[in-house]
Amino acid sequence: MADMTSQDMAGKLLAAGFERVGPSATALSDPIADTPMLVTLDQLRPYDHDPRMKRNPAYEEIKASVRERGLDAAPAITRRPGDEHYIIRNGGNTRLAILRELWSETKDERFFRISCLFRPWSERGEIIALTGHLAENELRGGLTFIERALGIEKARGFYEQESGAALSQSELARRLAADGYPVQQSHISRMADAVRYLLPAIPTVLYGGLGRHQVERLSVMRKACERTWEHYAKGHKGDPLPLDFDSFFQEVLSQFDTQGDEFAPQRVQDELIGQMSELLGIDYDVLALDLTESESRHRALVSDPAPPATPPALPQPTDSRPPPPGTASSIAPPAPPASPPAAARASRQDNATAGETATGSPAAGADDLLREHIVSPAPTTERLQSIQRMVAEQLGDALPPDFSANVLQSIPVQAGGLYPISDVWYIDAGLDTPDRLRIHIAQFAREIAGEAGLDECIEDRTGGIGFACRARAQAPSSPGRAVLTLLVSLAGQPAVEAGMDGAQLATDLPALLHGQGPGHGDGARRLSDTALVKLFRLLRLARRLLDLEAGAAAPGT
Repeated sequence: MADMTSQDMAGKLLAAGFERVGPSATALSDPIADTPMLVTLDQLRPYDHDPRMKRNPAYEEIKASVRERGLDAAPAITRRPGDEHYIIRNGGNTRLAILRELWSETKDERFFRISCLFRPWSERGEIIALTGHLAENELRGGLTFIERALGIEKARGFYEQESGAALSQSELARRLAADGYPVQQSHISRMADAVRYLLPAIPTVLYGGLGRHQVERLSVMRKACERTWEHYAKGHKGDPLPLDFDSFFQEVLSQFDTQGDEFAPQRVQDELIGQMSELLGIDYDVLALDLTESESRHRALVSDPAPPATPPALPQPTDSRPPPPGTASSIAPPAPPASPPAAARASRQDNATAGETATGSPAAGADDLLREHIVSPAPTTERLQSIQRMVAEQLGDALPPDFSANVLQSIPVQAGGLYPISDVWYIDAGLDTPDRLRIHIAQFAREIAGEAGLDECIEDRTGGIGFACRARAQAPSSPGRAVLTLLVSLAGQPAVEAGMDGAQLATDLPALLHGQGPGHGDGARRLSDTALVKLFRLLRLARRLLDLEAGAAAPGT
């Protein structure tokens, strides 16, 4: 072997990467760390689970840029163990297709041999690759609703394969957020409905770009129709119905699988009501009225309340002494006045400056104070926030307030769920009606019971405070019995009606609320911090509901 000159050695050391071609390269194992590589188009394949099915709307603009400038950033690639070809790791399938086109058109080597960053395949490789493609597609040209939904359903499959168990929607949302693709649980529910009930009937409409709001309307319409169908099918007389509701809905909806701009949800609803009227023998107007009422209730449950126009304010004291901080008399009911009173402004200024030094910088204990007021931590990064903004923009949602920016001023708590809590006391104007309050109260009761695996025991009610508890066929565990007895008591329901012993509540309550009681000093039966915050919120909403119905709250307070 000829001696290597110093110039040859310098050239090899300064090379941007190495090219893995030839018979000897195939016998080598992949690098175990991130490594620059020079690969050819023949060695690359697109990611086979890429959620994007339609052509990127910015395809031509990206192609023009790559033609003039080349690739500004090396795409990340990886390879499954035992595979022959490399695949794009997180986003970049569009750029790979463009490189193939440009190579075919120009035969320019810079489009055939490209510098990439190889990243090793890990045990969670499929999940990392899929969530990476979902996130990158959002940032580089939004996905359609159905593409996003199918991608998340594919991710669910990978997560369930990883854990060996079925995942709830809330757990799926938590895992997606942890892997860098945050999606609200309510959106996952709508996506699952779209994949299960809508995609088989109207694939052309969905792939044509049907948006979230129209999908939500169809989903709510289907739920309302199903309730109406079940109600009247029970009392149906005559020949048995020729088909079940799911088959009926699919048949009717499939008639409207046309181009997206011709699709009209109102026409679908008219056709559903008309054919239900014929099958069930019920007057069209009666079905339309029942359907509208059911649809309105379900829409109120799944929709987000309108954001408050102004922050909550404290009322003016009736005497010269300021009210004690944190007492009921110092906290205003909903619908605050346009300008907070002086006492509220002073209180907020005091709270804001309490966490700052004399120079205006945060005090040493500010981070500790922030952590103390987070019940359910929500880790985030700048990249995660960027993806959240992009997803929210695509879905037409508003981002929640910046918790860390407001915590030192208002000292709120933070707890997740279908209706996340950032302020236990304040009730905004969009929520301040009896129907909406009952919906939220029932949901909080269901989530509290859910911690003991008893969420199915909570039923919505149009009267009372919005929910009632029903007995379970199998006796609940001791902690579950305590939780259910507490909720039965709050609902004003006879304990025997739910199969509970009301006299036991006096014994269970201390252990349930603060963890101390006869034989329960280990705190095993105590409510979690998240459930406790939801209990406080439930009580606040119930008090407001009863005030509204008793006419005790004057308008504008």
